[in-house]
Amino acid sequence: MEIHDGHDFTILIVDDTPKNLQLLGSTLKQNEYKVEFALDGEKALTWIEKKEFDLILLDVMMPGMSGFEVCEKIRKVQQYDDVPIIFLTAKVEKESILEGFELGAQDYVTKPFDIRELLARVKTQLEIRSNRKKLKEVNQWLEHQVRERTSQLTDVNKKLEDLNNELRLAVDNLQEKEIELSKALSDVRLLKEQVEAENIVLREEIMLEHNFEEIIGVSDTLRHALSKVERVAPTDTSVLIEGETGVGKELFARAIHHESPRKDRPLLKLSCAALPANLIESELFGYEKGAFTGAVKSQMGRFELADKGTIFLDEIGELPLELQVKLLRVIQNGEFERLGSPHTHKVDVRIIAATNRTLLNEVKEGRFREDLYFRLNVYPITVPPLRERKDDIPLLVNHFINRFNKKVGKSIDRIPQRTMRALMNYAWPGNIRELENIIERAMITSRSNTLVLSDKLDTAESGKNEDTRRPTLEELEKNYITDVLEETYWKIEGQDGAARILDMHPETLRSRMRKLDIRKPVRKQS
Repeated sequence: MEIHDGHDFTILIVDDTPKNLQLLGSTLKQNEYKVEFALDGEKALTWIEKKEFDLILLDVMMPGMSGFEVCEKIRKVQQYDDVPIIFLTAKVEKESILEGFELGAQDYVTKPFDIRELLARVKTQLEIRSNRKKLKEVNQWLEHQVRERTSQLTDVNKKLEDLNNELRLAVDNLQEKEIELSKALSDVRLLKEQVEAENIVLREEIMLEHNFEEIIGVSDTLRHALSKVERVAPTDTSVLIEGETGVGKELFARAIHHESPRKDRPLLKLSCAALPANLIESELFGYEKGAFTGAVKSQMGRFELADKGTIFLDEIGELPLELQVKLLRVIQNGEFERLGSPHTHKVDVRIIAATNRTLLNEVKEGRFREDLYFRLNVYPITVPPLRERKDDIPLLVNHFINRFNKKVGKSIDRIPQRTMRALMNYAWPGNIRELENIIERAMITSRSNTLVLSDKLDTAESGKNEDTRRPTLEELEKNYITDVLEETYWKIEGQDGAARILDMHPETLRSRMRKLDIRKPVRKQS
């Protein structure tokens, strides 16, 4: 199977300013992109009719047709319905940006250009387009393989049916041919087993393309854990999910359930650390009316409600010893009694347990039953901590930004490099949950479309004295103003100046810079 490698790209630049065309064209050519130019919308549409492009840089404000009108016409051309379009605009108003996205643009770059930002956005959109092409080719290849294997299996089944008919006829009429027909049947069985083995391999290949929607990441450690999920999900085997607090053990439990034959039945969760022992017992096994003070009516427990489904026992290491015996009986025999009732109930429930403790140490300390441990630990899955899957941090950050933009009413779409470096270098003792909280706080305090961290992330090595002091309001203000000044190349006044972005009068900004001791760095003479 051959897949297009996606490295040979052609870009169309549409701008009515020759200076911009020259700057963008030379920059892209230096980065080994092929480039064509158009000074207006009519010329751009002419190019579209006679040549195929991988990406279009489109100026918004042009004489004649605007960039928005050109974008709308391009999207009506069938072969350009998925070609990425990046708007070049001096406008940063939310309404203008939203209008561009509604017309089919994938991104925008503001003028004056930050060449590194533009190249990064161009590269990102081209990689996305290339990956989509690859995925399409892989899917077509898989569909072909499925059709081919299905056809082979149909043919083999037909042969098997024919040979079985021949065998029955031969046994009825010709006893002397029993040995010969037995050999033929054995050969057919072997062929059937080979075809079934091929189909098992094919199903595994298809499953590897599955996307667990709630689990974000592409790192090798995460992929290894997900591959174990894919293997165990179709079975009824008990699973023990191990991992630190905040790594997403519940998401793994949901993934196992949703990929299992029990997915149409309920998945019920109980945290063994959230309730006292007597409440845990009644929650798990239910109770009869009058079983204890306040039991005014009978109540089904989680095991009854989860019959034919799955139950997820979080923080299983916190389960009291006296309840571990009852849980062991359910795992072994599928039997239990409600509180206050001698009647035995039978259920068919798959158990997924999770813990942030090392249960084997709990067994050695006498806080966890050894027999229950081995019943639960049939198929262990370890969810890696965030510090071992640093490649996933940029994906998770963008995921949380997209989620919280709507929640906090922001449109943050820029992450400074030093901010991402700080996030990548941090040890994340609280894992993904801590990352999620830090991003949400940062988005609440950020005042523009740029993400500014409100937390001080200490990257000191473990064991050293750590400074856990939060930054002062003055430090946050100084860092934020400095970030905006760096974005505008220290330009204070004007349409694209820092004062306009900060919504300040230029003199007020200069006063704040003096008070906070913010100075433009002096470039050393070489």
